[in-house]
Amino acid sequence: MKTTHIPPDWAFEFHGHRCPFMPIGYRMGKLALEYLNVEREKDHGFFVFPEIGEGHPQACMADGMQAATGATYGKVLMAKTFYGKLAATFFHPQKSAVRYSLRPEFVDAFGKFEFFAYRKKGVEPSQIPQKLVDEVINWVYEQSDDSMFKIEPRPDFKFVPVKGSFNKDKCSICSEYVFERYLRMKDGKPVCIPCSGYEK
Repeated sequence: MKTTHIPPDWAFEFHGHRCPFMPIGYRMGKLALEYLNVEREKDHGFFVFPEIGEGHPQACMADGMQAATGATYGKVLMAKTFYGKLAATFFHPQKSAVRYSLRPEFVDAFGKFEFFAYRKKGVEPSQIPQKLVDEVINWVYEQSDDSMFKIEPRPDFKFVPVKGSFNKDKCSICSEYVFERYLRMKDGKPVCIPCSGYEK
């Protein structure tokens, strides 16, 4: 195998099935950490902006990025751009930013595996014969970083994270707590978005 960035078993368990896209995202995330010379994020200081969208299987890459970098959706460190592209920008405020994208030549060769014939028919990854799944995953592991990824430094990348706050209040209608950023006022009283009737 040409890469040392192979996801641990727990990453596949977290993802829910074995497929080639999660390992690609994992590798992309590990390479970005190395490029920016930072460790896996423990708290809230590293951000990932996947350019993937919805409704395409490549979105599995995002779970690999989270597993590799610690920049998880739950910590509000990941936000999709919904460009529908096979790329992501990785940003550390004290370092810089770098964008990784899959080379078209890699994607073309990748798409020839029988695994994708099943996926195009609507067969879920967990239902595809294991031999075919392992075949494409192992092929991905064999590819060099240069053949897979285009790397673009983004020294001018700017992002200001939302300031964290513990402040909250109860909705005057349903009595559930709502964090202040999401409170609305109705008849002079604080309400949650669903009770307000307002748009998000």
